[in-house]
Amino acid sequence: MADPSRSSADVREAGPNDLATVLRLYRQLHPTDPELPDEQSAEAYATILRTPGMHLLVLEHGGAVVATTYLNLIPNLTRGAAPYAVIENVVVDAGLRGRGLGQRIMAGTLQAAWDAGCYKVMLSTGSRTPATHAFYRRCGFSGDEKTAYVVRPARG
Repeated sequence: MADPSRSSADVREAGPNDLATVLRLYRQLHPTDPELPDEQSAEAYATILRTPGMHLLVLEHGGAVVATTYLNLIPNLTRGAAPYAVIENVVVDAGLRGRGLGQRIMAGTLQAAWDAGCYKVMLSTGSRTPATHAFYRRCGFSGDEKTAYVVRPARG
């Protein structure tokens, strides 16, 4: 059997027709998130697609979108004005995990950051699963360089 991470897999920018598939993948990533009304989803998606520096990437395999990442390029006044990037919302279709497709979309996402002149790429994960952390290390990320902190608004 051919390696699925090497055959007919293509990383590309998401387009207007990919919204439903991206939302399906996001339901797998965050199943308890409330579903947005169609108009609100469409508006947020259109904003992402038209905003410079925001890149919603998808991986096609066998004619279907099976993975997505969200690459945000951030202008910078340090490091010779080289931008940096943050990756969010990494998800591979649950039924296709473990086949190298995650590494394929991460490689394409990182290449997009390098092509944009980024001097570094960061991501954070809320996962405590050792396999998730091992995946990111296999993709080239180090957990030893930075410490991440998160704050959320108070609910009142």
